[in-house]
Amino acid sequence: MKHTTFYLFVLLACCLASCAQGTKVSQNLKQVSAVDTLPTDLYKYKTAIFAAGCFWHEEALFKSIKGVVTAVSGYAGGNATNPTYEDVEAGNTGHSESVMVYYDTSKISYPTLLKVYFESMEDPTQVNGQGPDEGTQYRSLIFYNNLVEKTYADQMISEMNKSGKYKHPVAAQVVPFIKFWKAEDYHQNYVKEHPENPYVQNVSIRDVRKYQEAHPDMVKPGYKL
Repeated sequence: MKHTTFYLFVLLACCLASCAQGTKVSQNLKQVSAVDTLPTDLYKYKTAIFAAGCFWHEEALFKSIKGVVTAVSGYAGGNATNPTYEDVEAGNTGHSESVMVYYDTSKISYPTLLKVYFESMEDPTQVNGQGPDEGTQYRSLIFYNNLVEKTYADQMISEMNKSGKYKHPVAAQVVPFIKFWKAEDYHQNYVKEHPENPYVQNVSIRDVRKYQEAHPDMVKPGYKL
């Protein structure tokens, strides 16, 4: 009975672990993480910047979408300069875990990226977080680069609120993009590099697979988790 209780406790802890807690476990298991190599011609592509909970699975999800060149994990939305992961997780920087998505406009549109963003959320109405990730550093933000993007985002949120699908208003805030700080190298490509991490196993992979299984036509060949 004691052993059964212990294993149930471990399982529950893994399921409830947040993105921040998961990092500590993974760093202990794997001290050296591979750096995700970025294409050298990113200047040719447009960018879209989103925040919605932990950036690990946001990055993994967008990288799997057709038309997306790559995605980078980082911090945005706050005032602190050169923020570290520890600073952001303390909730004192104003930044949110974010992803910068580089995409090919000949293959995917900004409104389609917005749809991916919202459809992949566990709960679009959750304030300051997604699932087990709670706090202002996990709040949902759409950073617009111009008024066209702002219009698309505002319109989609308005339609979602009017749809009757949700009991509460969509929580994502639409704000102007100012600065994106790339996260530490060990956060890049995290889901692929750390499949042993309990949070990755129980939250990240689950969330990405849920979207991919619901929208197989949106996923690049060979990118399913």
